[in-house]
Amino acid sequence: MPALHFRRSKFATLIAVTLAAGAATSRAAPPDAALLAAANAAQPGVIASLKDMVSIESGSSNAAGLAKMADYVEARLKAIGARTERMAPARGPGTMVKGSLTGSGTKKVMLIAHMDTVYPAGTLANEPYRQDGNKLYGPGIADDKGGIAVILHALAILKDAGWRDYAQLTVLFNHDEEVGSGTSGETIAQLADQHDYVFSCEPTAAKAVAKSEGLLLGAAGAARATMEVKGRSAHAGVAPDAGRNALIELAYQLQQTRDIAKDIPGAQLNWTSAKAGVAGNQIPDQASAGADVRITAPGAAERLRAALQEKVKAGRLVPDTETTVTLEVGHSPYVANDRARALATQAQSIYAELDGRELMLHPMTGGVTDAGFAGRSGKAVVLESFGLAGWGYHARNEYIEIDSIVPRLYLMTRLLQTVARAP
Repeated sequence: MPALHFRRSKFATLIAVTLAAGAATSRAAPPDAALLAAANAAQPGVIASLKDMVSIESGSSNAAGLAKMADYVEARLKAIGARTERMAPARGPGTMVKGSLTGSGTKKVMLIAHMDTVYPAGTLANEPYRQDGNKLYGPGIADDKGGIAVILHALAILKDAGWRDYAQLTVLFNHDEEVGSGTSGETIAQLADQHDYVFSCEPTAAKAVAKSEGLLLGAAGAARATMEVKGRSAHAGVAPDAGRNALIELAYQLQQTRDIAKDIPGAQLNWTSAKAGVAGNQIPDQASAGADVRITAPGAAERLRAALQEKVKAGRLVPDTETTVTLEVGHSPYVANDRARALATQAQSIYAELDGRELMLHPMTGGVTDAGFAGRSGKAVVLESFGLAGWGYHARNEYIEIDSIVPRLYLMTRLLQTVARAP
């Protein structure tokens, strides 16, 4: 499917209800001293990597910036011993970068993050990389260059520790997540089905927004609904009644369908754009509107499509007009299954090793994530939000919290070791 060219604020609306941390401080196991020391030692390097990546402007349509990011991450993957591959999309700028490591264990694990941002070229001139106390600022620093940094440095830590207790470890950095992953989504889905576990490294919410760092257990799927009306043109002053006003009919059908998703569990629809007419003195014979659609339940998109089509066929206001509705699905919804929820509970125990630190499990967000593609078939165990804690995604003054670096590196390295030992 073609990419859905609309933006969304990932994690901008966290569901208020969160699942409590599973391990009480008094019962927490001591941390792995070697891994914790390595995570602390890696923090300056993570900060340097973030500065390097933020300095590369890599908006989804910025071919030169995406090429520089691909060069950067490929070199870093090679430095940790990975075999690398560039995967060119069928269309559009940028390439995917795949890294592969072969170990001596039995489990196959995949790590994903995206190289593109929403920011146009030139944003750095007004929003430069900078530090203010516990915050590092820069366009895309949280979403998702912080996630890339977690992957690169966690794997470097494990390499230095001599860890090879996996059969296959795959890293995929894609180039078009911010415009719907239209040319990378199927690749993510296919690769995910070849692995036992997939960790997606979108950011977690900053502590100023949420109580503590967390993981995400659910994210909406995204789709775009389009309504098109065909009428008949006529001179608006001389013979308006000879026309069939597509704009009036569009307005009527929008009113008829505006609340239709309220009766479909797991669906949300908001009409967000419309256009009609080319001349001020002509009855318009064409009109169209677009809607942002979010899906949080399997099958909801199909039910919404059917309901929309049934509603517009049920009646019209302007005679002799024809209305059609289509629904184009982009990201699939992500809903953690029972195995993923069990693994999230283990992650909480790992976080608690850090002096009882709490790890929140956010049940759902209205944003979308490539975890939806990774988890589409249900074959792999998929967890989301292993990136750094931050906020301001898709807005001014995006930042990460420096004090999240060590805990997130510790979580990633410890959890990779844990799943590799799973039966």
